Amino acid sequence: MLDLRRFRVLTFDCYGTLIDWESGILAALRPLMAAHGKSLADDKLLELYGELEAEAEAGEYQSYRKILQAVARGFGRRLGFETSEEQARSLPESLKNWQPFPDTVAALKKLKSRFQLAIVSNTDDDLFADTARLLEVPFDWVITAQQAGSYKPSHNNFRLALERIALPPEQVLHCAQSLYHDIVPARALGLATVWVNRRGARGGGATKAASGQPDLEVPDLKTLAEMAA
Repeated sequence: MLDLRRFRVLTFDCYGTLIDWESGILAALRPLMAAHGKSLADDKLLELYGELEAEAEAGEYQSYRKILQAVARGFGRRLGFETSEEQARSLPESLKNWQPFPDTVAALKKLKSRFQLAIVSNTDDDLFADTARLLEVPFDWVITAQQAGSYKPSHNNFRLALERIALPPEQVLHCAQSLYHDIVPARALGLATVWVNRRGARGGGATKAASGQPDLEVPDLKTLAEMAA
């Protein structure tokens, strides 16, 4: 069992861990698909999203807003239609409406009473600013892909977070839903990790598949907050 008492800071991925991004993604992409007479099961839609996002983020750095536009255009390329500029913009513009998971806000408030909290997220500063209002908890540090000039799973994002936090890595615990983006690179840098496995046995989803061994696995943030208490 991981001794949570030894940590001073909890760092969090945001979208997928704190925010129900898959519901947000589906709500944004279904109208795009319908406009072009296309239909994919939700799991297939999310899987393709994960492939296209990883592909876009693997290239030269560009803003997350542009990444999401590239993803929308990628659906057109893969499925045989042309995505209009308005349709491409609709995906990043939807992000401000992506909602926290039902347990997120209460769990963050409970954890904030015991730890300092940080965000390490593949997003732009202005996009996270919209999301931050929904989370209702002031974070001690916010590290975005825009600040790092790179996207997780790049180690650069985590190194920047550790530099900002300025504590030994053994006092920092990273909590995330994505093995690919978070658990594997964080572990490689010596950080302890919590896998917030919100998809449970379903697997798949909007993140690229990966295998990794977290220090702790929980089904949701509520469970982590109860363990810390």
